[in-house]
Amino acid sequence: MSELFAAAVSIAPTRRRRFLWAAWWTAPPSREPFRRPDASEGGARSRDEALRRAEKAAGRTLVQIEPLWARAWARVLMGEPPFTQTTGDATRAAPRASREPEQASIWQLLGLTPQATVAEIRAAFRQRALVTHPDRGGDPEAFRALRAAHDEALARRTRTAKRPRRKRPES
Repeated sequence: MSELFAAAVSIAPTRRRRFLWAAWWTAPPSREPFRRPDASEGGARSRDEALRRAEKAAGRTLVQIEPLWARAWARVLMGEPPFTQTTGDATRAAPRASREPEQASIWQLLGLTPQATVAEIRAAFRQRALVTHPDRGGDPEAFRALRAAHDEALARRTRTAKRPRRKRPES
């Protein structure tokens, strides 16, 4: 009887910059119930080395499939379920419109350009603080954001204003 599937290998990188491979040659991998691989091994230094080791164990050439199968096998080895409930649509990024709006830059909050001087930053902060300060009827969150923008702008200015240390003349 001919094979109805191609023998497959899944190769995934590990946290230690090595590669884990899992190979299936008697039957394809399945999600429900999770089918364990026919052979697996970790510690290969490259993808090519992992593929060679897997093909040697299988005794035939293998087709590479998605690394999610090797990661699932690694989770099983650690005693966890092979696939988390968030796998699938939930892990994809939300559409741009439904995400929260990006925070305004510190320069927009202060109403300045990135080339503003320290004196201009302080003056802009004082002027905007009169409007946004909670004691004057402003929004506390807006004032916190303004304060953070002021601190960051001053930190950036002092970083760029520092002069490099002079090198001692060689004698």
